[in-house]
Amino acid sequence: MKRPNIIFVVADDLGFADLGCYGGREASFGPVSPELDKLAARGLRLTEGYANSPVCSPTRFAMITGRYQYRLRGAAEEPLHSKSRGSTTLGLPPDHPTLPSLLREAGYRTALIGKWHLGYPPTFGPMKSGYEEFFGPLSGGVDYFTHCTGGGTHDLYFGEAAHSEEGYLTDLLSRRAVDYVERMAEGARNGQPFFLSLHYTAPHWPWETRDDAHLSKEVKSNLFHLAGGNVDTYRRMIHHMDEGIGWIVRSLEEQDLLEDTLIVFTSDNGGERFSDNWPLVGGKMDLTEGGIRVPWIAHWPAVIQPGSVSEQHCLTMDWSATMLELAGAQPAPGYDWDGVSLLPVLKDVGNVFERTMFWRMNHRGQRAMRKGRWKYLRVDGHDYLFDIQNDARERANLAKLEPERLKDMRAEWETWQASMPAIPEDATVSLGYSVADMPSR
Repeated sequence: MKRPNIIFVVADDLGFADLGCYGGREASFGPVSPELDKLAARGLRLTEGYANSPVCSPTRFAMITGRYQYRLRGAAEEPLHSKSRGSTTLGLPPDHPTLPSLLREAGYRTALIGKWHLGYPPTFGPMKSGYEEFFGPLSGGVDYFTHCTGGGTHDLYFGEAAHSEEGYLTDLLSRRAVDYVERMAEGARNGQPFFLSLHYTAPHWPWETRDDAHLSKEVKSNLFHLAGGNVDTYRRMIHHMDEGIGWIVRSLEEQDLLEDTLIVFTSDNGGERFSDNWPLVGGKMDLTEGGIRVPWIAHWPAVIQPGSVSEQHCLTMDWSATMLELAGAQPAPGYDWDGVSLLPVLKDVGNVFERTMFWRMNHRGQRAMRKGRWKYLRVDGHDYLFDIQNDARERANLAKLEPERLKDMRAEWETWQASMPAIPEDATVSLGYSVADMPSR
């Protein structure tokens, strides 16, 4: 099998039902995600794919290392924030093997276009962790027009140098991705594949569409944009990202590369305040389904049958393991991966296998485990047991009806937990808002 080019597209805070192909409703302007809907129709849509965490930077640690994020100190922050700037411990250690570094060793060209959020220079950065090229912000969120953080610090980089460029960030990222495909095309046609991480900030706050440059002054000192936004603005932000993905697909077609390119699309965690997570409850920061179950789409005409749908259980880091296998590479010695390759599913959606998955959060003392149709959940000291296959909304707690099952799953979670480093006492939880700002779910 020919080694494919790989484009790993990651949205930021996208809800489970925000896309049309996941049941999302049309917006005032029409379909929200026609390009992604087409990729799903022509490829594979996974209905029970999960993020490694319900908050951004921990998932990104798992995504780039192929391992449970709990193994790294920086991922204990929920999430990394600007106060970690200058830290020598809160970030992705440059000596840690990564998906891009291993793919690069295997002969791939590598680039990150978009959000990094894995620690600040001079100790950390994408160019130190396997990427040959980088264009994007280093922090968790920036204004879409000034490209500044909430503290007013400019945060747009080209390589390791600060970079100024006018434009709406989502479009800047999409155009850079098209440029990268065009520059890599000749090499890819002649046997040198490329790996492009395209990590959008959309539809993460602040709530700005292409037409909202005037809002930059308003959000300059408060990127959380607590008094702004609405569902229509949020959907337009998704639509701008979707349009850019369409530009990239057309570029692949023009360069005769689409057939042999694996495009993967997912989100770093569940939806935020304007997201549609139906039928799930909860969202970002929650280990209920709405915080961790996310859209997963894979498109690879050479291998994936059009119209494929799978209920395979999987985590973000499983995509990393899949991409590593496709490159013919192996994890580095001493850094065994926790991710499991999904290549059998890509080849045949009938190849479903059992995948037990674990989560933990410092926030509210949360823990979760998914095994088959069952889910064990703890929030604020309360233990729950749900039959997710029958009750994805997690409203029918079966803990009292199935005490032995709950006991066994709790014990299995605790055995897994003992295999991971403990949460450090100085790890922080950073909430952008509380019930004082808006009612809880």
